[in-house]
Amino acid sequence: MAQTYAGILGLLAMLTAMARGALHHGGDESLMWSAWCGLWVFAGIGYVVGRMGDWIVRESVQARIAVEIAAEEERDAQAAAKAAAAPAG
Repeated sequence: MAQTYAGILGLLAMLTAMARGALHHGGDESLMWSAWCGLWVFAGIGYVVGRMGDWIVRESVQARIAVEIAAEEERDAQAAAKAAAAPAG
């Protein structure tokens, strides 16, 4: 997920800087330098955001699975206790 966000945000920043430079008739060298810097800065931001999103989703899923497992174990324990308490025969 992190690489995806890095690629998307970096490319978007580069294209935006290039479009801005083309509209304002900027110099080629300064245009490419600002586009290149925007690419790396926003790729870094995208990577951090993607890693945080991945971590949040992973933690949420793990917590939900832990709750479901605990509930299943509780139901099994109650069923076992009920079966042990019931008179045989």
